[in-house]
Amino acid sequence: MGESSVNVIGAGLAGSEAAFQLARRGIRVRLFEMRPQRMTEAHRSGLFAELVCSNSLRNASTETAVGVLKEEMRRLGSLVISIADRTSVPAGAALAVDRELFAGEITRVLSSHPMVEVIQEEVSTLPEGITIVATGPLTSCALAAELSKVAGPRRLYFYDAIAPIVTAESIDMNVAFRASRYGKGSDDYINCPLTTAQYEAFVDALLSAQTVPFHPFERPVYFEGCMPIEELARRGRMTLAFGPMRPVGLVNPRGQSAPAAVVQLRQDDREGRLYNMVGFQTKMTHPEQRRVLRMIPGLEKVEFVRFGSLHRNTFIDSPNLLEPTLCLRARRELFIAGQIIGVEGYVESAASGLLAGVNAARLLRGQEMVAPPFETALGSLIAYVTDAGRRDFQPMNANHGLMPELKPRVRGRQKKQMMGIRALATLDRWIDAHGLQPADRERLRA
Repeated sequence: MGESSVNVIGAGLAGSEAAFQLARRGIRVRLFEMRPQRMTEAHRSGLFAELVCSNSLRNASTETAVGVLKEEMRRLGSLVISIADRTSVPAGAALAVDRELFAGEITRVLSSHPMVEVIQEEVSTLPEGITIVATGPLTSCALAAELSKVAGPRRLYFYDAIAPIVTAESIDMNVAFRASRYGKGSDDYINCPLTTAQYEAFVDALLSAQTVPFHPFERPVYFEGCMPIEELARRGRMTLAFGPMRPVGLVNPRGQSAPAAVVQLRQDDREGRLYNMVGFQTKMTHPEQRRVLRMIPGLEKVEFVRFGSLHRNTFIDSPNLLEPTLCLRARRELFIAGQIIGVEGYVESAASGLLAGVNAARLLRGQEMVAPPFETALGSLIAYVTDAGRRDFQPMNANHGLMPELKPRVRGRQKKQMMGIRALATLDRWIDAHGLQPADRERLRA
């Protein structure tokens, strides 16, 4: 493609977003993706931006940090958020998508883009020139070894768990009921209520269930936001009832007494045929998942289309390696984006890819690279993962705790609202100051 091209390795959420940001700026992209020729232990297809865990991009409200981050990405011309909006499914206050439509549409847009060359092969050595590595937490061993030569041998890891998906028709709706917590949105969730006795029996079964063993060289280091359900149960018998199985904010339309616990299922496809068990990531073996999860009222005869699983996620020591522009301090033409830098979540991964794409384009054209303002959701997250003074680095979601306090200080809902307003106003000024929206802003093809 010539000297004016940029290499993007990995067509997950971050890589797909980075490739699109480059292409819409008139820069040729060589997009490498090893799937489907070589699969990972978590992916099931060769589609770009495949969602391997939940189908939810989490809360859509700008009173939440991740909701603000989504809106920031919309204003920056994000491919991922545009397609997510287009392929959304009912999910109360959250933005959830039909995962197959979502990945299929992103694949179509990039594969048909005249500025993007898709190369379906595994990359084992880093190519010459400006390159964005967005291979995710399941980076192949060969490329991980290559990255270690550039970034140094220190690598961190944690384990990420996947929740099961079941068919809607196999859920007993004589027991389960539809509702959203506190009436937010429509009745988007299917809820399975448990009595105290049923909850106690379920916890007992979880605690005794057989799980997939770790390899001798592995040690269990979980991300707190994605704990396996059985690990949560080991923290105390009521942990689940105050966590993913909390019964608050739900009213059973049948007028029955308040349940002791509730299991929620969220729509996973546009047609409403598949439902994801919310918060039910697990390391239980497949036979044990059938046995234990079918103890839940309404799921006695449930059909699983995907079992829960656990896989190892690798991330780099970003505070000591990356600039806030997401280029390596030791090699400015090499950018790293996505979960491998220690951001946690679909939206956060895609947002880092967006920033890497913008800065790779600016570097190619001899422009100063940019870092988002600290007051924005994106800027505060990037500041966290690239803070050279940080110790005991662990993956992080976008959250209000990363953003600077308001002056004068306010609290509660007003604080969240004002932080969102400040973030978006600051982002708009930053976009205008650096000309971050191309004059010929590309519209996605219908």
